[in-house]
Amino acid sequence: MLPLKLGAARRHLRVLCIGAHSDDIEIGCAGTLLRWLGDYERLDVTWCVLSAAGERGVEARRSARALLKRATSRLVLGEFEDACLPAEFRRAKAFFAGLRSQGEFDVVFTHCLHDRHQDHRMVAELTWQAWRDHLVLEYEIPKYEGDLGQPNLFVTLPARLARRKVEHLIKHFGSQRSKSWFSAATFEALMRLRGVEARADTGWAEGFYMRKATL
Repeated sequence: MLPLKLGAARRHLRVLCIGAHSDDIEIGCAGTLLRWLGDYERLDVTWCVLSAAGERGVEARRSARALLKRATSRLVLGEFEDACLPAEFRRAKAFFAGLRSQGEFDVVFTHCLHDRHQDHRMVAELTWQAWRDHLVLEYEIPKYEGDLGQPNLFVTLPARLARRKVEHLIKHFGSQRSKSWFSAATFEALMRLRGVEARADTGWAEGFYMRKATL
């Protein structure tokens, strides 16, 4: 499989991660971020969660700080109502405009455009409106609706980082443990499947949707 690199001589990477809810970024791309922490001399991460009030906000802060210990990081939390984001479209669009004005990024992680969760889908749409000329990578979230598709970009992961991602999720999101899908088995299964599709020597990978890029 053809490997792509984000600049052969690049040592510094600026990354924006956007999630509708406090565990979305970790589910979607924590493995990739952990790998990049080892691959790049300097990783600058802006971590943005829109629905992060109360307990979910506490979880978001603790998780981001634990995951990004060796990165230069900035945390941006909103207080949008969970599952009602489309009803606050105007305020959400202004929130994204403010985020867009705060700097440039080499990579933007966000939800999939085809995600059936209304909050996820709107976050993806607003991301593309705000960062039209950036490398946007859409991550996937397993859920009841069964909207997983066919990613066209993969980041292979060492087994130790795949395990660390799963352990991190279970440790930091106690509010979600009662949900039957929120389990180590779910997260491991998805990374294993993407590892097969990526023909990863390690057996593990995360999958993303890359709509467009220039070489």
